[in-house]
Amino acid sequence: MIFGLGTDICDVRRIRESVERHGERFAEKVLSDAELAVYRRRSERWPDRGLRYLATRFSAKEAFSKAIGLGMRMPMTWRSCEIANLASGQPVIVLHGALKSWFEAQGLRAHVTLTDETDYAASFVVVEKN
Repeated sequence: MIFGLGTDICDVRRIRESVERHGERFAEKVLSDAELAVYRRRSERWPDRGLRYLATRFSAKEAFSKAIGLGMRMPMTWRSCEIANLASGQPVIVLHGALKSWFEAQGLRAHVTLTDETDYAASFVVVEKN
């Protein structure tokens, strides 16, 4: 049974402006440690690819927060929701801490898809109740 749906579109140019204004602090606020490592590696080689990575993660976390009906309030935090990839490249949501406990207690399961183009990143999340 579908518990919730969430979608988000993010303007990569706004993310670029935030990074230019706040530097690494913006990425450190939004990304988990594992995501931050990927962001830094991508940014070193291809700065635009790093920005798109950050934008897709921002978008996916916004979509997830909408799908679970909490928005950005506890136990939902930027860093407790991680967007990882399986070996196949499929994106998956990995939760940590209080958010993970809350999510599991609700008997929920999440699916995510994300995409990006030059100026936009978009995400869609479906949350099911077991």
